[in-house]
Amino acid sequence: MAAVHSPRFITQFTSFKTHSTASYKSKLPPSFLHPHIRRHSSTMASSSDAAEVPATGNSETASDVLVQYVVLRRDLIDTWPLGSVVTQGCHASVAAIWSHKDDPHTIDYCSPINLDSMHKVTLEVKGEVQLKNLSEKLTSNDIAHKLWIEQPENTPTCLASKPYPKSVVSMFFKKLKLF
Repeated sequence: MAAVHSPRFITQFTSFKTHSTASYKSKLPPSFLHPHIRRHSSTMASSSDAAEVPATGNSETASDVLVQYVVLRRDLIDTWPLGSVVTQGCHASVAAIWSHKDDPHTIDYCSPINLDSMHKVTLEVKGEVQLKNLSEKLTSNDIAHKLWIEQPENTPTCLASKPYPKSVVSMFFKKLKLF
């Protein structure tokens, strides 16, 4: 695991560019600029297919709430500190969101009005084989996710889905236990 003070981290960290608020707002969908408008879809429609409907507070049903699934390897708890295992999940979660930052569900999930009410479900698999099998199953069903491979060990440690409506992805995770 890379230390915070490593040159690689500093180079990557300082390479981020800041954008003015004006350029950021110009890329936001109408639902961001007008909080009374919310966009939700129970299917994987594109942003142009999603209907914009007025929000009545936070009245999402359990089936259409946006959720991100994070799946950790249970066997790592025996040999790694708990904090290190949790950190792997954090890496995968951020990578999945950043990799799909332009996706309508990710935009909605990370919107200012939803920022304090994100939904994540943290689950476990027995070990590396089960994690790879789950990743293959998600890939074959076109479920976008990030399989986190810790370097330099080259060890798959966890995976995280991009945010999806719960009704779309819950079936792929229903047999797993909570971590």
